[in-house]
Amino acid sequence: MVRYLQMARKKAREAIIETELVFAYAKVNRLADLEEFISSPNIAQIQQVGDRCYDEGLYEPARILYNNVSNYARLASTLVHLEEYQAAVDGARKANSTKTWKEVCFACVEAGEFRMAQMCGLHIVVHADELEELINFYQSRGFFQELIQLLEAALGLERAHMGMFTELAILYSKYNTPKMREHLELFWSRVNIPKVLRAAEQATCGRNLSSFTTNTRSTITLSRP
Repeated sequence: MVRYLQMARKKAREAIIETELVFAYAKVNRLADLEEFISSPNIAQIQQVGDRCYDEGLYEPARILYNNVSNYARLASTLVHLEEYQAAVDGARKANSTKTWKEVCFACVEAGEFRMAQMCGLHIVVHADELEELINFYQSRGFFQELIQLLEAALGLERAHMGMFTELAILYSKYNTPKMREHLELFWSRVNIPKVLRAAEQATCGRNLSSFTTNTRSTITLSRP
């Protein structure tokens, strides 16, 4: 097929011929020929071929093609499939879209690459409407401490919002009770107090409920000026 398309291209410079030639190079894994072709003047539909390669699981040629057309969102997604997580984070940074940050973050969590997951997560938690999904993703997989570390790292961000401080307090109430007091003393004005109290009560599951709730309320009261 490659030879036939090469001959056809000599007779007619048409987009469909060049597009199919690019896909043929990808299909037979002639990556050097693929790179040489797309780096020279051509009228092939590179994005289209990249999508076809991605859909067929041809991730190496897809990476080359997406990089050529600077489609960093699809490049990051492709790199996730290739398990090249650092490069995927770099691609997400260039794409700079919440959707891409989430895709790479969740893939890194699944792979146990928590340092890189946190790098992505810092770009997600600043969006209040995205916070719940991220928290549920971590918690459903049992990564409570990694989630706490992510939110702790995010508190100093310029775009830190009340939801972050509140959810971290709730996490402390579930998984690290001693730190909740310190957190409330420092950030009581940035926490949704009723929500934290409800979560704190639920976290006790009826065990020492009255004492725990009383101590929590006392901490909040004493923290206020």
